Amino acid sequence: MSLLSFSQVEDGNIPLSKILETLEQRYNVRFSYADKSITDITLKIPNADLSLEGALNYLRNKTQLIFNALDSRFISVEKRQEKVNPNDYTLQRLDEIIIQNYLTKGLAKSINGTIEIAPQDFEILPGLIEPDILQTIQSLPGITSADELISNINIRGGTNDQNLVLYEGIRMYQTGHFFGLISAFNPYLIDKVTITKNGTNAKYGSGISSLISIENSNEIDKNYKAGLGANLLSVDGFTKIQFSKKTELQLSARRSFTDLISSPTYDAYLDRIFRDSELNATSNPRAKQDERFFFYDINAKFLYDIDKDSKLRFNIINIFNRLDYNQEFSNRGNLPQQTISQLDQSSYAASIAYNKKWSKSTETNTQIYFSKYNLDAFSENSIADQQLLQENKVEDIGIRFDLLKAVDKNINLNSGYQYNEIGVSNLEDVSNPRFRSFIKEVVRTHALYSEAEFTSNSKNTYGRIGLRGNYFENFGDFIFEPRLAFNQKFLDHFRLEILAETKSQTITQIIDLQQDFFGIEKRRWQLSNDDTVPVIKSDQLSVGLNYSNKGWLINVEAYIKNVDGITTRSQGFQNQFQFVNSTGNYQAKGFDLLVNKKFNSLSTWLSYSYSENDYEFEDLNNGNTFPNNIDLTHIINASLAYTINDFKLAASVNWRTGKPFTSPQENQDTSIDRILYNAPNSERLPDYLRTDISATYTFKFSETINAEVGASIWNLLNKENIINRFFTLDDTDTIIQNDNTALDFTTNFSFRLNF
Repeated sequence: MSLLSFSQVEDGNIPLSKILETLEQRYNVRFSYADKSITDITLKIPNADLSLEGALNYLRNKTQLIFNALDSRFISVEKRQEKVNPNDYTLQRLDEIIIQNYLTKGLAKSINGTIEIAPQDFEILPGLIEPDILQTIQSLPGITSADELISNINIRGGTNDQNLVLYEGIRMYQTGHFFGLISAFNPYLIDKVTITKNGTNAKYGSGISSLISIENSNEIDKNYKAGLGANLLSVDGFTKIQFSKKTELQLSARRSFTDLISSPTYDAYLDRIFRDSELNATSNPRAKQDERFFFYDINAKFLYDIDKDSKLRFNIINIFNRLDYNQEFSNRGNLPQQTISQLDQSSYAASIAYNKKWSKSTETNTQIYFSKYNLDAFSENSIADQQLLQENKVEDIGIRFDLLKAVDKNINLNSGYQYNEIGVSNLEDVSNPRFRSFIKEVVRTHALYSEAEFTSNSKNTYGRIGLRGNYFENFGDFIFEPRLAFNQKFLDHFRLEILAETKSQTITQIIDLQQDFFGIEKRRWQLSNDDTVPVIKSDQLSVGLNYSNKGWLINVEAYIKNVDGITTRSQGFQNQFQFVNSTGNYQAKGFDLLVNKKFNSLSTWLSYSYSENDYEFEDLNNGNTFPNNIDLTHIINASLAYTINDFKLAASVNWRTGKPFTSPQENQDTSIDRILYNAPNSERLPDYLRTDISATYTFKFSETINAEVGASIWNLLNKENIINRFFTLDDTDTIIQNDNTALDFTTNFSFRLNF
């Protein structure tokens, strides 16, 4: 993570956020606040000889904020509400935080059921030395990655393509660097990440498993901020530059140096990616290999406050991965042979957004965006005199209009319209024997939505009910999607939460061939055609109970989710169903449990997830249900995070049951050129176990520069974890067992400077 940088303003004045951190340690208390409530407030730190109440009175007088003691340890910090005309209601942002420091500082649970991550306030999580967004969310109950890739996050039994990932409101179709091992979003400008597993706001369509919304700061900062950093894979930098009181440029960039310098982290990552691909050099021990890999990402946001009621925002982001891999070897006649392989993965996206406040109770938001994703692979084999070209491209154009209206001091209305046009193309071109296949499809969607949001004066009761209507122009179909979120506080320390939603999506990822894109990136995007690839629909209901008191947090949430319209091609079957085209459904049901206890400088938590996730395909397995390919029945995480002054340490143990797989029958029919299998997914891989540890230390590099060093170890015990098993036939029709394994013992080190 990065130490939040700041400049001393005058006469020892420092940011209020730093003062609150000092007071937490001084008086053994915890402050709960929204970041925007204390932004840009600087003052002198209260004298050390003051009592807690004396320090709070000092802060009340100097900041005009409300410091409210919730109990003997927790203190909420809020802005004072302006007095308004009873008939002139102010539009309220009903995003009240009900659990601050959820697991660790920088994570919070909102009253509407979402989890919020503030990377700039983030402390530390096991195995992470930087606030990698998509790694961080896997620490939350109910969220994991069955194959340990952040580009394949599974939320309540769903596949990764069932997650709607938005960057500044733009849908992203690429989320990872190094083909899924690193998040593609540079965290040092990100202000907030919101994760919604159920009860999604009606303004959002698609993403039947979850919504992951990533946002940079939307307010102009009064102070210049910048930072530089490096780890064993890449270097990065960010800056916030104010051109005037009305304009600001936020800019960040990151680039790997792996094409110039190798490191232990790079070697571990490269081995993890190549060992499961057709580029694995061990298949030909006489081969001489030469690989060159690098990645970069750039994102920029320009803020222009036209006047006090109008704001204009521009966003751009570019993500890129490139792999060049060549092999040279000699054939039996000692004649030189060569294969040349190239793999590019890139995303380009941009948006323009306009916000207008028409009155204290009414405002509108308008956004236009464009998102493009390219995946290209080229190989040339001198032996076979063959060239192969594979391409997968996505283009997404969208426009959204939102109207927000305060009916009274407790009720907000949100209505709007969204239009999307998504085009997907797939190309496969082989020179010898000559073959070319090019398919392009387009889906246009119109959506209207409206919802009402209510919060009581006491903040004890919250409710949101909405309806979204999607019209798919190509199919002439309407789909209506009701949404519900309800939260009720009772008995002082308890909260009941009920979430429900119906959602649909028209774009999915499929796996046609196990060697798509050299087996490194096996997934292609494909659009629904309302026939062989139907629109996917889901229904979900969850009921949760929260208890929070005296440093204890206990959260349990039971859920049931039904998803209909999935295809076998999207599930990655590597058994008797690998080449079968069929549509079906899955049902996931279970519960997530979290127990978190915070001491003075120590936060400990234990999470447990239980789920049953079963397929039902009418044409497969005689119509009987069988376990989902990513059915992980039991998942346990035990973690701790310890902070003392400027030193932070975190460690965790992660255990889960193995994925299901299909084994071959003991007696095979040698007269047919295929494997005969037992019942689908009737056996399981060995249990998965991984231990991670990380540590950071912050210090003054100079009078105006703060520094941080960090180190982490992933898979401390170097446990071999098998994450997939499938079977193939060799040239002699012998069955070969193929085991894909996760990352081995992997270290990383970072150093950052913040100005």
